[in-house]
Amino acid sequence: MPDLFPLQVTINGQTRRCSVEPRTHLVDFLREDIGLKGSHLGCEHGVCGACTVELNGQIVRGCLTLAVQADGGTVQTIEGLSQSGTVRDLQQAFIARNALQCGFCTSGMLMAAKELIETRPEATRTEVRDWISGNYCRCTGYHAIVDAICDVLRQRKES
Repeated sequence: MPDLFPLQVTINGQTRRCSVEPRTHLVDFLREDIGLKGSHLGCEHGVCGACTVELNGQIVRGCLTLAVQADGGTVQTIEGLSQSGTVRDLQQAFIARNALQCGFCTSGMLMAAKELIETRPEATRTEVRDWISGNYCRCTGYHAIVDAICDVLRQRKES
């Protein structure tokens, strides 16, 4: 039996104490140990963005981040952001613009879009495209996704 590392992490506002193998990736920990299946495993090389979660206020690739790196930290997943209503306008815009089909990339896209909107509320369409370029979508193409994010940028600016 491998050595286990004691881990304390706040996930979506709830503090968890558990033990993990030091080599366990954050996305595997979230999906298998915690039961949060919203972040997906795609390429497992940090390229596709399907595993994107927020660690200590910044998005990270869950397949490249070890669970032990989150020790003492705070993790937000798409489940937590959805329950809190933080990304409700983004979710509604994705639906309205048909910016999702199979949904595999959607949680990572929403995590990236949330960070963009919070850090660059004046982002242009080109900047939106650049920002999400690290998140792959094989179904919809990117026009509808960029449209949805731009809609939310515009709505938040007007309110």
